[in-house]
Amino acid sequence: MGLRPGRCYRTKKDRAFTRVAVRVHRRNYIGAVPGLKTRQFNMGNPLKKFTHILDLKVQEHVQLRDNSMESARIAINRYLHNHIGKENYFMKIRVYPFQILRENKQAQGAHADRIQTGMSKAYGKPIGRAVRVRPGQKVISVLVDEPNIEVAKKALMRAKSRFTCDVKVGIGTDVESIGTKPKKVREAKVEKKEEEKEGEEKKEEGKEGTEGKEEEKTEGDKAKEGGEKKGEEKPGKEGAGKKEEGKK
Repeated sequence: MGLRPGRCYRTKKDRAFTRVAVRVHRRNYIGAVPGLKTRQFNMGNPLKKFTHILDLKVQEHVQLRDNSMESARIAINRYLHNHIGKENYFMKIRVYPFQILRENKQAQGAHADRIQTGMSKAYGKPIGRAVRVRPGQKVISVLVDEPNIEVAKKALMRAKSRFTCDVKVGIGTDVESIGTKPKKVREAKVEKKEEEKEGEEKKEEGKEGTEGKEEEKTEGDKAKEGGEKKGEEKPGKEGAGKKEEGKK
């Protein structure tokens, strides 16, 4: 059976169906969890500091399937990559598909009713995942600099044809509202701190070395001065002896 249209699963009329017990299997309400189709949640350059944030917001209470989220992600990421480059944006998906979709599968086609008869209000089997969103909720966010705002807005609006609801784009400067960055950003920050510490330690060692050299120099200068004084005293004594000899 092929993939059904998104409108078949857009409504939130049923109770949330998300319980998956990993450790205590007797509390598991779901026999098996379908695989996640959304492959990436962070794209672009997370290390750069951007000035503006653009948020894609939905305008209805609706369910968005993970395959539609993946389609929108690919379209937005490709447009941004081709027009402003991979290093000039950071994109993040703000939602996760926890909802498990069920379906009572039946045979379709001519005379299918003779092969299989359906069951009224059947519980069904898990067939996919979805995201439950509310009006005004942020689904996808993009960080860019001011010259690239219009390009990012066009890229985000490409998700409109992938979703089964109306969307709009909000623009702001609160870049920190995007939340946590990927793990490699945190690792890079730790490496920078370690490098700074090493640089400070090297500077301190260099200062100590220069101070030790200055002390050695001062001691050497003192020794030289002492030798010069001795040298001055010796010729004085010789001159006095010569004077005594002349008197004799």
